[in-house]
Amino acid sequence: MPGSTDSSTKTMGVLTVGGLVAVTGYTVALGSNGWLWFGWVLLVLITLGMVATRGS
Repeated sequence: MPGSTDSSTKTMGVLTVGGLVAVTGYTVALGSNGWLWFGWVLLVLITLGMVATRGS
């Protein structure tokens, strides 16, 4: 289903941006947490992988 791939990629993009907002808010309010940033970087890499494989 071609439509579902685009939908899931957009959903991952929204989650990635939302995760950035959440991790940044946490960092500002309570201080930096390396594990949160590590998890966000993994989320970015997964999202980029989905975008890269979307065309194939």
